[in-house]
Amino acid sequence: MSFLYFYQKKNLVKIGDIELIDFPLLLAPMEDVSDPPFRALCKERGADVVYTEFISSEGLIRDAAKSVQKLDIYEKERPVGIQIFGANLDSMLRSVEIVEASKPDIIDINFGCPVKKVVSKGAGAGILKDIPLMVKLTEEMAKHTSLPITVKTRLGWDDSSIKIVEVAERLQDAGAKALSIHGRTRAQMYKGDANWLPIAEVKNNQRMHIPIFGNGDVNSPEKAKLMRDEFGLDGAMIGRASIGNPWFFDAVKHFLATGTYAIAPKIEDRVEVARRHLEMAIGWKGETQGVLETRRHYTNYFKGIPNFKPLRTRMVTSNESAGVFQVFNEILEQFSSYETA
Repeated sequence: MSFLYFYQKKNLVKIGDIELIDFPLLLAPMEDVSDPPFRALCKERGADVVYTEFISSEGLIRDAAKSVQKLDIYEKERPVGIQIFGANLDSMLRSVEIVEASKPDIIDINFGCPVKKVVSKGAGAGILKDIPLMVKLTEEMAKHTSLPITVKTRLGWDDSSIKIVEVAERLQDAGAKALSIHGRTRAQMYKGDANWLPIAEVKNNQRMHIPIFGNGDVNSPEKAKLMRDEFGLDGAMIGRASIGNPWFFDAVKHFLATGTYAIAPKIEDRVEVARRHLEMAIGWKGETQGVLETRRHYTNYFKGIPNFKPLRTRMVTSNESAGVFQVFNEILEQFSSYETA
């Protein structure tokens, strides 16, 4: 069965009452990645919707400092969704009330995280073993708030239990206002290629009327175009391709609009954004955590620069921001004439 879809529509995509552009790009919720500093950078560079790191409902109701801090959102991010996970109905409903106080635009439920410590508690992708509970949580949470409830999930627990077309219908009927579907099962974790065909089946189901966003392996402008034009999805949720590369969103939009590649950011641009990222991270989480949590971005911020390993090593091993800022200055001195690919 073919799911070729020649893209002709020019309609707004709506999550509840939130109007987005045609084929919006969403920043995926990623642990220790999609924090306020990085969300701000992605928003400035083309992300249409951004999501927080996933937050434990149990942590919220127990006022755990790490969970509560993740509720921080800022006006420049909007529309922004706060994502929560859990498997206990009472805890999830209580967490909705806590989340509402932060005034997000969207509340997203994580039914897709494959990490063992989450799955072992029946949360994240663990709930794919209990579809009735998945539907019940969605229904009760949708009743409990006036904010749009969205869901991020996977195709199924494993290849033998892929029922995403049926599950998507039930989640829509339960009150979900949009679905983001990762094209892998929990058993796959992040291995192998994402399979977008079942996501296209969901979108092509005539009973579906809410937006269906594709996730998984959207790692190039061409892939985003494929997801839009041939699979007919309503938008793309972008995760790992954006790490250390907030320009990815603008690059995708440029390619979709023109069929040509955007000019790669210059060294000066890379240093400026990396510097701002670190400054904002320190402002938000303090010196120690700010330095630690930006490290994962540096490889991609400066990807492709020849003989860069010694400088990168210093950046990712320095425990003080002064050391990292010094490396930024050295990059400008050594590579200002280098033309990025």
